[in-house]
Amino acid sequence: MYSVKPPAIFRLFSDQYLVCEMPATEKLIYLTFDDGPVPEVTPEVLDILEKRNAKATFFCVGENVKRHPEVFARVTAAGHSIGNHTYNHLNGWITSPGAYSINVERCTELFQTQLFRPPYGRFTPGQYFLLRKKYRFILWSLLSGDFHRNTSPDQCLQNVLKNATSGSIVVFHDSIKAKEKVLFALPRAMDELLAEGYSFRSL
Repeated sequence: MYSVKPPAIFRLFSDQYLVCEMPATEKLIYLTFDDGPVPEVTPEVLDILEKRNAKATFFCVGENVKRHPEVFARVTAAGHSIGNHTYNHLNGWITSPGAYSINVERCTELFQTQLFRPPYGRFTPGQYFLLRKKYRFILWSLLSGDFHRNTSPDQCLQNVLKNATSGSIVVFHDSIKAKEKVLFALPRAMDELLAEGYSFRSL
């Protein structure tokens, strides 16, 4: 199972290089999407955002950008922010700092960004200290849970509605395995939060 909220150690060590949430000075929520771009899901996510005049941040896997340049081009053309999610969606816990850094830089050859999110939220101190010279680690305030096979579409929706507050960084996935859940939960969560006076901004 997973925790909707980030591990306490993330918040304990949050600084300008490691971010779990944004300042709560306005009613703003920061939607983020991991693991794309893929033609089966990303365009539909973009349509949902465009219909609601919202900007978001897409943490892209390098090999998906290379496979689907036309989908990636649509993300950038729409004015959304882009983040690095490694080239091969690496698990930092089983990858050496050197190999991890090389993989991140391979992704950077495809697009430039100062935003980085480690896949699975798994990284080591060595990887962090190597990469923070060039990137801000963007973690999250809450997980929708759309990636988890035992979480229903409605539970994803409730995870967001019950936990989102001003400054929240919310994780969804524009991936094939998350398709049913994200396409159900995202528009409903956005409409409810818009009705409550929130706006959506990219990082």
